Amino acid sequence: MQIGEYGGRAGAIAGEASAASRQVPVSGAPDEDGAALSALRDEALVIKSLGFSKPLIARMASRAASHGTTIEQELLASGHVQEEAYYAALARLAGLPFLGTIPDGAVVDGKGLDSQLARPCSVRLHDKTRPPVTVIAPEARRIDHLLASLERHPGLRHSLAIATASSIRRAAWQAGADRRVKATVDGLFEARPDFSARTVLTGRQGFWAGAMTSGVIALLLGAPAIAGAVLHLTLSLLYLAALCLRMAALVHGRRSGRARQRPAALPVVSGGEPLPVYTVMVALYREAEVAAQLIGSLERLDWPRARLDIKLVCEADDTATLSAIRALDPPRHFEIVEVPPMAPRTKPKALSYALSGVRGDYVAIFDAEDRPHPGQLKEAYHTFSAAPANVACLQAPLVIANMRQSWTSALFALEYAALFRRMLPILARYRMPLPLGGTSNHFRIGPLKAVGGWDPFNVTEDADLGMRLYRLGYRSATIRRQTLEDAPTTGAVWLGQRTRWFKGWLQTWLVMMRDPARTIDEMGFAAFATFQLLIGGMLISALSHPLILVFIATSAVAMLQKPAETIGLFEAILFIIDITNILGSYAAFVTLGATTMTAHERKLVGNRWMGIPLYWMMTSLAAWKAVVELRCKPFFWNKTPHRPHETQTQAEAVRAGEPCDPARQPS
Repeated sequence: MQIGEYGGRAGAIAGEASAASRQVPVSGAPDEDGAALSALRDEALVIKSLGFSKPLIARMASRAASHGTTIEQELLASGHVQEEAYYAALARLAGLPFLGTIPDGAVVDGKGLDSQLARPCSVRLHDKTRPPVTVIAPEARRIDHLLASLERHPGLRHSLAIATASSIRRAAWQAGADRRVKATVDGLFEARPDFSARTVLTGRQGFWAGAMTSGVIALLLGAPAIAGAVLHLTLSLLYLAALCLRMAALVHGRRSGRARQRPAALPVVSGGEPLPVYTVMVALYREAEVAAQLIGSLERLDWPRARLDIKLVCEADDTATLSAIRALDPPRHFEIVEVPPMAPRTKPKALSYALSGVRGDYVAIFDAEDRPHPGQLKEAYHTFSAAPANVACLQAPLVIANMRQSWTSALFALEYAALFRRMLPILARYRMPLPLGGTSNHFRIGPLKAVGGWDPFNVTEDADLGMRLYRLGYRSATIRRQTLEDAPTTGAVWLGQRTRWFKGWLQTWLVMMRDPARTIDEMGFAAFATFQLLIGGMLISALSHPLILVFIATSAVAMLQKPAETIGLFEAILFIIDITNILGSYAAFVTLGATTMTAHERKLVGNRWMGIPLYWMMTSLAAWKAVVELRCKPFFWNKTPHRPHETQTQAEAVRAGEPCDPARQPS
């Protein structure tokens, strides 16, 4: 750097700035040390010339050396200076005008504009009344090149201006919004229509569905006794197969628990390499009430702020949520992404829209009401670093925090404990496909983009993405640091949410079954069979549950009216299978969940497990409602309302902060 390029004031403070930067510890090879230290000294010189104190520069430089960032990035992330004030000072140093805001419509969408979403540095402004102006967001470490260019070409001052990086990013989002949202909606369908749920039923599937329905109706009309027996046997055996998977998970979990008396210590990230940029995305719609809680929860994440890219993805016409977030004035590493209103209005469409602006090597997805463990990002990063490259996704366990509020939330908590602390870790251990949860998923950005991101038309986008990753050669695993969230506490809200889930699982099953032979070839038979038991078995169990109860009742009445010696073997076997299905399902539901919970959690659930029969009937109602919705409004997103979580006692907060151990068997 040529000190003379900055004039007398910069030269006068050069010695002080260099002295401050010499306090910075830099690790690495000798040549790298020298280059890094020289870069920090030059950057410190510029920032000192802006009026910042030497101790502050030294602290920021130390962080920059530790995190692999720059002094400027650490300074802006620290909150010691407002972004507008900082870039205005750079503009004064360069002698260029500063634009506080970039006018709407001044930036024209074009090739390469999306690059400004991830690394905003310059955009070109067009105005009919004056020549075009290039707006830049210069970096302190490279300001010498700008000043040298201005000195050599003074005429550049008439065509350059300085704005904040955030202003440039907002202008890029706004200019390319229409193109980007159309590409989001149509992208997966046009690139891989076989993976898109936009087509509910293919022609072949429609033909076979119609043929089978007609056959069943004809058989019921022509030979009702035979048709009833065949239907009874088929449903009972399918129900039993799904139950066997849950029982196998229960037995496997008990054996694993005995094999591991002491849970392994949580992994930690070594201090050698700087942490990468980590993007966190939260899709928000009508969430003004929980905005403050969400920002507070995300602020507790243990990750360097200069390496954190948090995107709050909101619908552009959701003014209440946008106003609530802006009123909170979140830090600079938070970014509001406004999604243009365009059907379908779904969470996966919002996430896919924001994907083009991701800055991180890894992406985490959370929901509006989530309170993730502060160490979850670091555990995910460590796990990714130690895992093979084809491990594209990690699922953190979801723990229900309001289980004592109602019987529905208590049973919801049992259900989540069984799924996230028992079933998914077992599936991951045996390299089987994982039906991901809708939140606390962590992705490598490369594979996520390679498979097309989320399907905007699938209303249970998590399960769909988990299966698509597996089909395309990627694998998913689990981690232990959990996310706390709240379950619905009323039957109406629960029913709406569960209906949407079932509709999405039906969409996923139909997509996977468009070409079963090809799906088996891509997944392998064992994984395909596991998928059928997980998704297909869950759908069959929910849809057929009332019928199984009817079968039990009619069989019992028929057998009571006959002498014992006249009861046929077939009739007796079916009755035993049905009793096993019902009682076994209830028992597995309770045991799978309770054996993975802590004693404190089981105490909060109490005796609400006795409501399981009603809970299963509600589940069946949601499944049948989903079938109807799939026909009438397949892409309708039934929004689950959220409220801020009630204040926890200190003891409950400590217990909630403990990481989940899927293999742990509490007493």
